[in-house]
Amino acid sequence: MIKPHFELMAYYNATMNQKICDSIANLPEAILWEDKKAFFGSILGTLNHLIVGDLIWLHRFKNHPSGSGKFKALEQLSGFPIPNALTQIVYDNKAAFISNRQVLNSIIIQFIEETTENDFSKNLTYINTKGMLFNKPFSMLLQHFFNHQTHHRGQITTLLSQMNIDIGETDLLMLIDNV
Repeated sequence: MIKPHFELMAYYNATMNQKICDSIANLPEAILWEDKKAFFGSILGTLNHLIVGDLIWLHRFKNHPSGSGKFKALEQLSGFPIPNALTQIVYDNKAAFISNRQVLNSIIIQFIEETTENDFSKNLTYINTKGMLFNKPFSMLLQHFFNHQTHHRGQITTLLSQMNIDIGETDLLMLIDNV
């Protein structure tokens, strides 16, 4: 069974995103926009990239072959922008970012709860941001979706650490039940 893995990843994703939101809540906007020479420049630039990536993939997941409208959680995306570039700034201040990040975390958890084991065995056809057509296993695309978050959150935690801000434990291991 693969669904418990993705449920864990969705919960981990939300937990880590909330830790970052809590860590930046009291920082001045100017510091969050300073160019830190990260892939997407600043802390908020990188955080925006994470939301852009999530939105792009979640919109693609709406086209899952199990049927249009199967995932009710994804209908909630109508209130979010549809990004057209990986560097797009969708939220230019931390309050808007934090608020929308929290809503998006809930949508992701609900989306994964709505999946079935059968959904993971299907392929998803999508067009990437460069207009190229792909057909790949849905389960592997979900794995990429969560790994992308982890990758860039690692950059953000490094930037915060360089500012002497410790967000606490970040290992997935802390959320895996002891048996």
